[in-house]
Amino acid sequence: MGQRRGAGFLLPLVTMMSAAVLTMGDRNASAQAPQTARPPDIYFAATRQPVVDAMLQLAAVTAADVVYDLGSGDGRIVILAAQKYGASGVGIEIDPKLVQTSRQIATDGGVDQRVRFIEGDLFQADLSMATVVMLYLSASINESLEPKLRRELKPGARIVSHQFPIGGWKPDQVVRAVDGTDLMLWVIPAR
Repeated sequence: MGQRRGAGFLLPLVTMMSAAVLTMGDRNASAQAPQTARPPDIYFAATRQPVVDAMLQLAAVTAADVVYDLGSGDGRIVILAAQKYGASGVGIEIDPKLVQTSRQIATDGGVDQRVRFIEGDLFQADLSMATVVMLYLSASINESLEPKLRRELKPGARIVSHQFPIGGWKPDQVVRAVDGTDLMLWVIPAR
């Protein structure tokens, strides 16, 4: 059995793997793209590490949280939540290659027992166990997700969106990220 690498290994590995995935995806997308249940609503664009850190801080993630990332790409948000805060995490991603990449990065980062990656449609995923939901999608996708988020998340659950609002839902807090975009926080109110 191979030796596990510690948390310090995550950032270089995520950066390397993301670059490889993006390069391969751009060059060979039509020739080698696996068939999925349906095409993705949006294509993978990696969130920069300082923005991931700011998103996790804005959500006030702790070891008691279950962090869901909808459209999780290479898994960096849930992996860092597990490594840095001890949280559990679930990534929902429709692209099987990105799911495979995420699983490998989690294993190499030593958090594969704390996180899991589901190949699936974020609109079909059960979000009821999430205490934190992370989004970096688009304004229209976020708007379409709004009823699902309001219906499935428990009071006190936090949602953080990078750059895009959730329909007309007013965020509880907005902060400026290092990349100049806004990070928005919503807290599900008591019913």
